[in-house]
Amino acid sequence: MVVGVLRLTLYIHGASSLKDKRQVLRKVVDRLRARFNVSVAEVGEQDIWQTAVVGVTAVANDRSFVNQVLDKCVRDAGQIAEIVKREMEIETYSEMKQDWSQKPELGE
Repeated sequence: MVVGVLRLTLYIHGASSLKDKRQVLRKVVDRLRARFNVSVAEVGEQDIWQTAVVGVTAVANDRSFVNQVLDKCVRDAGQIAEIVKREMEIETYSEMKQDWSQKPELGE
């Protein structure tokens, strides 16, 4: 299992209120969800009019696929708002550390 996490800091030109910011942010979130089947949420700077921090996650079996999806998310988000910072991490999980299929005994 490959998990990719993308954090974008966006500058929203012309936003003079939180309402303006929300309109642009909604456009970014909706476009990324619809086109790439990723999870997207605003994760920071909620009270600053012209700045937004958006988190994007993708899960797949192939590392290069996850990388391509997140790169496309960057491209599409950049068409709507200016990207001032981009952070991306991709992790591969081959085996889970704990077997959650067994119920723990009481007191454990």
